Amino acid sequence: MDAGTEATSTTPATQGTDQVQPESELDAETLMPIKTPEGVPSISPEKYEELVRYFKYASSSYTLICPRPCGNTLVTSFSNAATDILGFIARDSARKEIIVATRGSASIADVILDAQVIQVPLVAPGVKVLSEVRVHAGFLAAWDSVALQVLTVLLAQHKIYPDYSFVTTGHSLGGAVALLAALSLKGTFPSSEVRTYSYGAPRTGNDAFAETVNTTFGLNAHRVVHANDGSLPGPLTASVPTMIPGILGYHHHGVEYWQYASPPSNSTTVQCDMSGEDPKCSLSIPTRGITIAHTNVILWDPGIDPVLPVTAKLAPISIPPGG
Repeated sequence: MDAGTEATSTTPATQGTDQVQPESELDAETLMPIKTPEGVPSISPEKYEELVRYFKYASSSYTLICPRPCGNTLVTSFSNAATDILGFIARDSARKEIIVATRGSASIADVILDAQVIQVPLVAPGVKVLSEVRVHAGFLAAWDSVALQVLTVLLAQHKIYPDYSFVTTGHSLGGAVALLAALSLKGTFPSSEVRTYSYGAPRTGNDAFAETVNTTFGLNAHRVVHANDGSLPGPLTASVPTMIPGILGYHHHGVEYWQYASPPSNSTTVQCDMSGEDPKCSLSIPTRGITIAHTNVILWDPGIDPVLPVTAKLAPISIPPGG
């Protein structure tokens, strides 16, 4: 897929536009759309399978031991005790790609990183961006704590497999780290294709950061949101993708792929615009707390595929209204 493929727009929309769809268009019990979001196209079966494939890698990062992630070669694992960030690097010889998968929040150390919402300049190995680009301090600290480990291994792999592309993937906090990792990889391997996939990830930086991601990756940056893991109706009541609100100067990058209904399929998953804050997609759904949709990301049947789904490893978190 060409990163330069035409899309609606690569310029982020005005930040802080947390909009809510009229209640008449939502199911009263599930707070999900009663009908397909108007004017937002469903994705192809091929694109859906692509999103599922890299979600399996993100899911596998929650397991203590994953000797053959998604049936492919495990190159190495990586971790940092201080930040409790961990993940693995795998190699898919059939597709000629090297995959970096990062685990999401699963400890107190991870929660502390999540809470560091102050924005800081984007300083990371291989990254050269404009001075106005700012990112979440905790997410950047997470990536920087393992960046040299990861890049050292990838440099060695690249010497052996120079024609392989790179993929970064992660769920929740891991999705934000995967995005920052992708920028480091693109700067380190400018001639190689780099794609990134995040699942239920929070906003990671400001509008200049979102524009940098959109310009650098185009449609090679995939941001997947499941069900009503979405919008921000009031202070401290957001789901993970919008728990860091636009009013703090944060902006999502595009493209969002929103699985808006069940059962999961390409027909219930839509491709939103490149603004990152498409009001017709997950931003349109009022949700409260870290919803079951965030911990219950199911894009395929775990009974058919042996890779453990995220739900087997994440305990649902319930926050009471107004809590």
